[in-house]
Amino acid sequence: MTTARQLRGAVRAALIAGALSAAVSIAATAAEPGFPVTVSSCGQPVRFDAPPRRMVVHDLNMTEMALALGLQSRMAGVTGITGWYKAGPEFFTALGKVPELAAKYPTLENLLSARPDLFVAGWYYGMQPGGEVTPATLARHGVPTLVLTESCIHARADKPEATLELLYGDVLRLGTVFGRQGLAERLVAGWRERVRVAAQPVLARPPRVFVYDSGEDKPFTAGRAAMPQALIAAAGGVNAMGDLPMGWGSTSWEAVAERDPQFIVLLDYQNGQGPDHLRRVLEQHPVMRLTQAVRERRYIVLRYAELTPGPANIDAIEKMARALRAPR
Repeated sequence: MTTARQLRGAVRAALIAGALSAAVSIAATAAEPGFPVTVSSCGQPVRFDAPPRRMVVHDLNMTEMALALGLQSRMAGVTGITGWYKAGPEFFTALGKVPELAAKYPTLENLLSARPDLFVAGWYYGMQPGGEVTPATLARHGVPTLVLTESCIHARADKPEATLELLYGDVLRLGTVFGRQGLAERLVAGWRERVRVAAQPVLARPPRVFVYDSGEDKPFTAGRAAMPQALIAAAGGVNAMGDLPMGWGSTSWEAVAERDPQFIVLLDYQNGQGPDHLRRVLEQHPVMRLTQAVRERRYIVLRYAELTPGPANIDAIEKMARALRAPR
């Protein structure tokens, strides 16, 4: 039987242990230069007392952001890579031994089994409104979320125009969270210079560019709030569907044909069907085959990671810029 004196002793010991643990935690936090930091995620502040050690990242584009900052050792897993498309060998070489926890969208169980201290994803990039995995559901388990800024427009009525600051801002934010601001700033500075060079010479008339992601009955494309809006503008063109107040979404073939695009970006998911299928759809369609881009077969093939916010956006801008300036 436990006596009152023994019970008081046990309580006192627990309090001392708790105080020591707290002191150790405070000391560990104080040992991290530059912390704590607070960053914004879809307008909500997220505080970090130290750099995360077990981050989980969804999708190719956001994983490539993490890899560009050399964060492999801080990653407990990735999700949403192999279920939709193929990544090149260089991607998996860079990823190393970081496991894929789910081929497509992760479940809450997938994530919690990895004991993460950060989830990096976006709305419709690993998370769906009202779904099982959201910043709110993860917060109940003590897991913070950094949301891809481009995807924050799902809850906004105004659907602002996408700019390259979406990419730059997300990389700088990730650098801040992991104490790698200097590297993030150098990456962004290098990207800005590459974009500046790619846009020369300035085109007298920005050509109209249509982004064809998928769809046969209706094309799935990029409106003014999706990243291709910024990429096309940086390359010297204009998004043919840039007047549509949406991010990624469907429109009608008639609406596309009315704008008579001069170039068409074909999205290559590298999933077996490829851009050849998209070309056939366009060239067999009764109105699209009459557009200038299809008549002249002016196609630009880009990968998923090149069209969604991530380091590969800079490659995409350079490819488009060369195509827009090629002799006709």
